Amino acid sequence: MKRFEYRLETVLDYKTQVLDNLKTEHAAIMQNVNKKQEQIRSLKQELTGYESEFDEVKVAGATIENYRLFDMCIGRMEQIIDEEKERLQVLRRQEDAKKQEVIEAKVDTSRYEKLKDRKLREYQKAVAKADEIFVEEFVSGTALRTRHQHRG
Repeated sequence: MKRFEYRLETVLDYKTQVLDNLKTEHAAIMQNVNKKQEQIRSLKQELTGYESEFDEVKVAGATIENYRLFDMCIGRMEQIIDEEKERLQVLRRQEDAKKQEVIEAKVDTSRYEKLKDRKLREYQKAVAKADEIFVEEFVSGTALRTRHQHRG
């Protein structure tokens, strides 16, 4: 019997390659999300430092110019953090969309894999059946030859 051949192997290979590429793209987006989260954490720490410094300056007594300067710095840091949070939301939406693409590609690929597995099982059953028939024919042929030898 000929060896197992899955006619849709090239399609399965293509679907697997698409899936791998989508997973790589998803990982890159996740890396960007993580970097953005770290950047926001860092900015918040910087803001906390400005606020602490401002509190110390207030206790020690400072000029109006210093108050205004700290107020402007703190306000600008809050604005930057808000802008970065918006960028993080955009990245998260991209990540969600790419994650959905990965899921869809995985489902699509698994269909072809399951079909291949089913065809392979069918092939293996056919091989087993062919082997069984061959053995039966061999055994019955051997038995006939043995009977002919004993008679003759």
